[in-house]
Amino acid sequence: MGKFIQEFKDFAMKGNVMDMAVGIIIGGAFGKIVSSFVNDIIMPPIGVLLGGVNFTDLKLTLKEGVAEQVNAAGEVVSPAVEAVTLNYGSFLQVTVDFLIIALAIFLMVKGVNSLRKKQEEAPAEPAADPADIALLKEIRDELKKRN
Repeated sequence: MGKFIQEFKDFAMKGNVMDMAVGIIIGGAFGKIVSSFVNDIIMPPIGVLLGGVNFTDLKLTLKEGVAEQVNAAGEVVSPAVEAVTLNYGSFLQVTVDFLIIALAIFLMVKGVNSLRKKQEEAPAEPAADPADIALLKEIRDELKKRN
């Protein structure tokens, strides 16, 4: 059992797992920010342009609901039945959220990749030759001079 716990600890403490955990936590928080941005900043002007439409309220009613029916004595004869609806407005809202999140992540990854590319393009100083290689090069150069 101790070996199993040690293996799990080694796995959990690897850099990739920790990076992924941080990414998931940050992604969850970022998702809330983007949802607020979409709901509170992007969608209201679009709704105004479309005649005051609120996307989350858009739905197609498949079956009308029935109100609760009460007899003269105040007893419930038949309970209320909810309407059956296709809430396509919520779907549109979530789709816009996704597209904005995907765009933000794309731009972030593109920025990070361009920074990495700039780092890779910077020429690194050549490493100094080990002493034995330097000596061999000197011998080679001396032999070239003599011939």
